[in-house]
Amino acid sequence: MNRSDIESASRRIGDGNRAFLRETPLWRLPGSALEIGCAEVWLKLEHLQVGGSFKARGMLNRLLANPMPDAGVIVASGGNAGIATAAAARSLGVACEVFVPEVSPEAKRARLRELGATVVVTGASYAEAFEACVARQRQTGALLTHAYDQSEVVAGAGTLAREIEVQGGRAPDSVLVSVGGGGLIGGVAAWFERRTRVVALEPEGAPTLFRAREAGQPVDVAVGGIAADSLGARRIGAIAWQVTQQHVDDALLLGDDAILAAQRWLWKEMKLAVEPAAALGLAALQTGAYRPGGDETVALILCGANLDPSRLA
Repeated sequence: MNRSDIESASRRIGDGNRAFLRETPLWRLPGSALEIGCAEVWLKLEHLQVGGSFKARGMLNRLLANPMPDAGVIVASGGNAGIATAAAARSLGVACEVFVPEVSPEAKRARLRELGATVVVTGASYAEAFEACVARQRQTGALLTHAYDQSEVVAGAGTLAREIEVQGGRAPDSVLVSVGGGGLIGGVAAWFERRTRVVALEPEGAPTLFRAREAGQPVDVAVGGIAADSLGARRIGAIAWQVTQQHVDDALLLGDDAILAAQRWLWKEMKLAVEPAAALGLAALQTGAYRPGGDETVALILCGANLDPSRLA
């Protein structure tokens, strides 16, 4: 995975697809606006993307890069990848089947159905839903879209980092990235390489990259906690593992209380309604888990907004 792959993805998903995919805003704020002691904080408002998350980029790239079988597309997802796949499939006029684990919130399941997808709820975790999805794909021959560990999916996610650099006129000094299976950080780190300090953030209840680094290789982890529906992969993806080993030095863990506090702060102070996975960057700054320099420009990716808004009260 490299910058050339991401440039190709950017051309593919940009050509003739602007009616579907959005260029999401980059909100450039002084650090003081978020009570952070740094020069600037850039908020990439990717929660405003089609389907409510960054996943639309990778899923559209995957669908456009491959021949489409009569059976359409199939995916296993905690919610966001499924929503993105269903939205992309609808825009292309193809059938979509989505397998979601029991932990996925009803708000995400309802959205999938609104997009015309067939929803199958099975398994206590993403891994179990994925196993059922693969078995079904063997029966139907549908195009399998992986939530985070396919080259087209990771390259599509990388177009977000490319967009940040174009909109900002330069690369930020650092970018804080939420990690589940690693599709987002794989794409972001592949684009920025060592030009920007890429920091991996995970909930304590789903530490796929952190535990892989302890073990020296990807390993299965127990998954739970506030962000499990979107950062609930049991193992870091192979692509993300390879890319982060090259380009990412820092992997930090955050507690559920800090994530929830940051999520509520974004709503109360900025009127940004995002899911817990999107709040890890601010949580890292608020808790001091990551301490930027006074002249540093830090980018945060608000990666998703598929949540029940009543939970922000």
